[in-house]
Amino acid sequence: MSLRLLTETLAGANRAGRAALITYLPAGFPTVDGGIAALRATLDAGADIVEVGLPHSDPVLDGPVIQAADDLALRGGVRIAGVLRTVREVHAATGKPVLVMSYWNPVSRYGVERFARELAEAGGSGCVLPDLPVAESAAWRRHAAAHELATVFVVAPSSTDAQLAETAAAGTGFVYAAALMGVTGTRASVDDAAAVLVRRLRAVTGLPVCVGMGIADAGQAAEVAGFADGVIVGSALVETLLGTGDRAALERLTEQLAAGVRGA
Repeated sequence: MSLRLLTETLAGANRAGRAALITYLPAGFPTVDGGIAALRATLDAGADIVEVGLPHSDPVLDGPVIQAADDLALRGGVRIAGVLRTVREVHAATGKPVLVMSYWNPVSRYGVERFARELAEAGGSGCVLPDLPVAESAAWRRHAAAHELATVFVVAPSSTDAQLAETAAAGTGFVYAAALMGVTGTRASVDDAAAVLVRRLRAVTGLPVCVGMGIADAGQAAEVAGFADGVIVGSALVETLLGTGDRAALERLTEQLAAGVRGA
């Protein structure tokens, strides 16, 4: 059911002639209750799908903005139970797809089958696992499939065509295409490598291709929506909450991003 909801949401956006808007915020940021409210606010303001970040003490692929938010969440005491509660309440309130984005170590330590089962029970649609190699993913993919969860892998512009084909074949839901090399964070412009990567992926898979990392505003979102099936925005939203603590500002930014995506 959960994977189907994700698939149908992406297909519905495609039928409407537009990309989907996917927003990201860490669970527990600024608190568990505050994070739930913030994620709901982005969905109410026009996001189609949300990714709930599982805060990690060593988020090596994330830039300083998400690192700061993760640190606040961890110091506030968030644990996997709080992440799953976030998924449950956001999905129950909105009926929209909710994914967890996590490094592999917390999932492995919690228990692969246990995490997959509890994520499905919470109404989650799947997991984005940016540091899990395909070659080491069999156990997760088996349990994810048993619980009807998507397994979303992240690919980078440096990936070879063979690596893209292997990764796309192993994944479900969509492929997460990193718009640039390096860590997360907003950028002044969209790197040309993003469009090239999308074209290369479409040559080897029929899965939707969603682009994230570096997208900062409505103009950039519209640009990416012109060549991708989904636009993923995280750091710009986290930065807004870090800077203002104002959920209204978060809603305004999401509305602008949604307008950009829909107008592309």
